[in-house]
Amino acid sequence: MLEALGLCKTFGALRVTNDVSFSLEKGERRVILGPNGAGKTTLFNLLVGELEPTAGTVQLNGDDVTRAGVEARAQMGLARSYQKNNLFDQLTVRENLALAVATATGKSAWFRKDTLKDAEINRIIVDVAAQVALSDHLDLAVESAPYGVRRQLEVGLALATGPSVLLMDEPTSGVGPEMIKAFHTLLKTLPENLTMLIIEHDMDLALDVADRVTVLNYGEVVFEGTPDETRSSPLVEEIYLGGWDSHA
Repeated sequence: MLEALGLCKTFGALRVTNDVSFSLEKGERRVILGPNGAGKTTLFNLLVGELEPTAGTVQLNGDDVTRAGVEARAQMGLARSYQKNNLFDQLTVRENLALAVATATGKSAWFRKDTLKDAEINRIIVDVAAQVALSDHLDLAVESAPYGVRRQLEVGLALATGPSVLLMDEPTSGVGPEMIKAFHTLLKTLPENLTMLIIEHDMDLALDVADRVTVLNYGEVVFEGTPDETRSSPLVEEIYLGGWDSHA
């Protein structure tokens, strides 16, 4: 479904991503772990087309999309949620979702009032809102929404485009334990055929939802394995946890 082959990204003399390779199968849930500055978000930017690699290729559904832009990759089924919310604060939750659905269905040139009258768009809005537990918040202005609702909406916008591959950049960033628990439930209820690549800082959540784990450090893949292999890896403990257990 999604494959990175030898991806490198340099900014002047700084090499942020160094020869990163991995492959996601259909329906796979893979988690990217690594300390701050490991190059995780840069990798996401390369995969979705926000950055062009210095070297290497990106393949989506068997097609080379290395030089394709964000819009082209989105039309091919690649969606992404952000670590920091990218929302239309002056609109409601429903209107935010409507814009995403309209773009995905080719109706984005419509005026919003007409878009919201479309039965198919409204059906998708209702379905997506139910998936991300926003059914009771559809008419809430985003600027008035609690942070947890905004994080749920960020994921909802990505799902509203009907992706086959979903990238999520720290979806539980800045939320409390109850929201992390709710998000864990959300991930478990998403369609089994939806391929997901997730950057996540919460180790318990990451290892529970992942089929496989890739660990980055200084822009390089230093470990890849199952959640059980990740838990028992001294290298992961040293790099990702910073040796915390040895000083506990």
